[in-house]
Amino acid sequence: MLQSLLFSPLVYADQVHVVNKPRVRVTTALVNFHARIIDQWGDGSGKLWTIANDSYHPFAHRQFGGGTRREIRGTNMFGSGYPYGAWNTTSIACRLFPFGVWPLHWGDFMDSDEVGARLDAIRPGGHLSVVPLRATKDNLTVSPDEVYYAVGDSQSLLSILISYVTWCHASLAWPTRFDPMSPNTKVKLDNVLMYYRASSFALASPTYNNTNSRNASYQPITEWIPKAAKNSPFWHCLDSTTANALPIMNPPPRPPGYKSIPKLFAALWWILVPGAWVILVIIGSAVLDNPGLGMEL
Repeated sequence: MLQSLLFSPLVYADQVHVVNKPRVRVTTALVNFHARIIDQWGDGSGKLWTIANDSYHPFAHRQFGGGTRREIRGTNMFGSGYPYGAWNTTSIACRLFPFGVWPLHWGDFMDSDEVGARLDAIRPGGHLSVVPLRATKDNLTVSPDEVYYAVGDSQSLLSILISYVTWCHASLAWPTRFDPMSPNTKVKLDNVLMYYRASSFALASPTYNNTNSRNASYQPITEWIPKAAKNSPFWHCLDSTTANALPIMNPPPRPPGYKSIPKLFAALWWILVPGAWVILVIIGSAVLDNPGLGMEL
């Protein structure tokens, strides 16, 4: 059962009814305020969108979007979870943004200072935050002190925290600002169990120690989730909920009136096809009544 939860099929937005579904607006141009929406439970996909150079955006000419819900999971290694654009496996610098958000940063590790704290004011979703996740029901955990941490932009954390509380019975807690370089930080690079959404979001455990976390070229070839987490319904729920509900970038808005075009063609079909049959019947009847007319036609 736990194995099926870990690899359970994803739930899509059109199958889930969410009241006041959180959305985050990502603006990349101050001249025309071009923006896209990062949507919780959204399916993602759509054409890639290039950041214009009209407002001196720090990542002008890079592409956003296109990532799908099915591609959201990574591994326990930073830099994982990219459906495209990860041509340099030892650096995240100059990579594209498949899900519309920026990766986490761990100081200068893998050049992640490119999206460091100095750009927090314009980071999609807001500055990096962290929140502890504890179960409110004993039958969901394998030990009384079981705790995980979610790390990501503040808006994504606030959005998915609702789902953690509702679906996984996590305790209520407000996110706090996350400084990965602080000596007192609750989450370190080697504590991350799973990255999601092109390494822009992570679930971590303070008891987990990934000894390969700073080996940028390492790729796990075997199961890395520790036994305690594998046996924990709480962990499986957090992982599944993150994969299903974490906000990702939607396709660009469709042009006004696009829904009217198919309806117009359908209306014309139902008008013209019966009309054509009527005309053919009239012509056929006339030919039968006057064979000479058929010869002239």
